[in-house]
Amino acid sequence: MDEVTGAQLIAESLKTQKVEYMFGIVGVPIIEVAMAAQAAGIKYVGMRNEQAACYAASAVGYITGRPGACLVVSGPGLIHALGGMANANMNCWPVLVIGGSSDRNQETAGAFQEFPQVEACRLYSKFTARPSSLEAIPSVIEKAVRTSIYGRPGAVYVDIAGDMVNAKVERDRVREVSCCPPPPVSLAPSAAAEEALSVLKAAKTPLVIIGKGAAYSRAEAVLTEFVEESGLPFLPTPMGKGVLPDDHPSCVAAARSRALLQADVVLLLGARLNWMLHFGLPPRFNPHVKIIQVDLCAEEMGNNVKARVALLGDVGAVVSQILTCVRRDGWKYPSKTGWWSELRKKVAANAKISKALALKGTLPMNYYTVFHHISQLLPRDCIIVSEGANTMDIGRTMLNNYLPRHRLDAGTFGTMGVGLGFAIAAAAVETTRIKPQRVVCVEGDSAFGFSGMEVETMCRAPPVSLLPEARYDEVMTAFGGRGFLVRTAEELREALQLCLTDWERPSLLNVLIDPSSDRKQQEFPWLTRSNL
Repeated sequence: MDEVTGAQLIAESLKTQKVEYMFGIVGVPIIEVAMAAQAAGIKYVGMRNEQAACYAASAVGYITGRPGACLVVSGPGLIHALGGMANANMNCWPVLVIGGSSDRNQETAGAFQEFPQVEACRLYSKFTARPSSLEAIPSVIEKAVRTSIYGRPGAVYVDIAGDMVNAKVERDRVREVSCCPPPPVSLAPSAAAEEALSVLKAAKTPLVIIGKGAAYSRAEAVLTEFVEESGLPFLPTPMGKGVLPDDHPSCVAAARSRALLQADVVLLLGARLNWMLHFGLPPRFNPHVKIIQVDLCAEEMGNNVKARVALLGDVGAVVSQILTCVRRDGWKYPSKTGWWSELRKKVAANAKISKALALKGTLPMNYYTVFHHISQLLPRDCIIVSEGANTMDIGRTMLNNYLPRHRLDAGTFGTMGVGLGFAIAAAAVETTRIKPQRVVCVEGDSAFGFSGMEVETMCRAPPVSLLPEARYDEVMTAFGGRGFLVRTAEELREALQLCLTDWERPSLLNVLIDPSSDRKQQEFPWLTRSNL
């Protein structure tokens, strides 16, 4: 009789749905899920904090278009991941969080780490579910993955009761569920595409804004054709950078404020008129600006500023529709207008100011000097991860991106602490490519402090167990404290005695323990769970 465990069903279902990466922290009750995932060929990375693990899994979703999985333990483990789920939902990135929870027969009894996990996750995700049986796991996983990538992408949550992980069911009782296809590509009405071109043709100071929605939809090829054939200036949002190269002659990012203020028509491609674009309102925008909005979410249309033309659909597909109209009409915005002349002058003037700041020889260095030298050495195809206040904002203007989905930053939610998780995710994806690209993580000091211990994760190979001789003592020493590496009982006594008599500085004793060391034999299994 062929039987399969709940852990195996989860792993096999994830693999069927083309979920290739998993990040998390193992423990009761989901450790067997991680082991089954590795056995199924899913790349597992053990992180130091569930929040960073969720950031990493969501970045995989953005980069690849298929959600990464974040595996967390019950209670506090799931709560730590909520920040990553909220960030993914606000960024519109697909991620699947799988959380272990209390055994079903211990609910409401004060079980270990008992918490209303399904209810809590509803505020932070598009979909939450707890499979009612082992047989239901493949269907629930399929729906979770499908929901995460269909429509506006986002976070989803699947709750797994602890007693279901090792429970078994006959395989022929489990309905086979096939892989959900990629999201269907929707088009706008052809009349709306014609109307969009009509509004563009009447514009005196038009502007294209390219958002990360365009990057996610993989619209770079058709957008390049559209910008070059229409002759329109464009401005990328932070993670829209690289959809077209930052050094493209039609890019007016260096004149951002002027372009937003004086544009009379804005073609908004996969970007939202939220705080990042000043809500589309004065004084940062022309009070009479006409918005041509392209988005795959109907609810986003007309948010804050009523759209003159609303084109609901996939960004790449809709741009292709508008491009067809441009070609049929033979229209191109002239390159020698006063608008283009004004934008080019402002780009040159701002570049001159930045260069002057970059060449200052003062010490300590200013941001512009640092980024000037970094930019000269970075590979053109590298992935840039950036977070922090001035570090991120100034770095965005100084560090160019030339390829789509090659910039990851604090994003729509303005979340601090995302950088190292994003960098680990990007590196994990790149290591599977024929020609992997370098990942460069540029962190502000406050931002680094949120998840700095993930540098240990970066250094691990394989990435599933902690480094046996990580020098935590040197971390304390680096900040001015006292650190000791302890291998023997004599070293332990000597270091501890010294630390207890020194009240001036904090101390850290890094005591190396035999990896095979464990608790004494226990009379009952963990949490007295019955194996019967």
